[in-house]
Amino acid sequence: MTETLLRADIQLIQRILPHRYPFLLVDRVEEIDGYNSAVGIKNVSMNEPHFQGHFPGKPIMPGVTIIEAMAQTAAVMVGVAIDLADKELKVYFMAIDACKFRRMVVPGDVLKMKLTTKRGKPGGKVWKFSGVAEVDGEMAAEAEFTAMMDLPA
Repeated sequence: MTETLLRADIQLIQRILPHRYPFLLVDRVEEIDGYNSAVGIKNVSMNEPHFQGHFPGKPIMPGVTIIEAMAQTAAVMVGVAIDLADKELKVYFMAIDACKFRRMVVPGDVLKMKLTTKRGKPGGKVWKFSGVAEVDGEMAAEAEFTAMMDLPA
């Protein structure tokens, strides 16, 4: 018997994450395998505000926003897996490790973020993830990060 992989469209993402324009950095999450792994999609558009200054005449998605997009994908994965929609989830970075950038991400690219949970369980506050962001199958960035998942009491 094959397990059904879950998905999150933009409406569900917005029910899980508090982020909104200009800081919502994931458009869709697909292939959600419980809280074990997921694939997020970010359609990179010239209309994003960071391209005005990073850099004029040569727009490049800032590396920190790529890592943030991976973290948002991880939060959606956990939110879908343990039913956190409409529960005012807040997620805070605790650490970013082994971060490397390999390729520029520019307007028109589709950023595919592949996330895996290294540590964490439902009810736990501290989670660790490993992620790779790719464009057209080419690695753009990779990182491990630790986050605290905070739900209101």
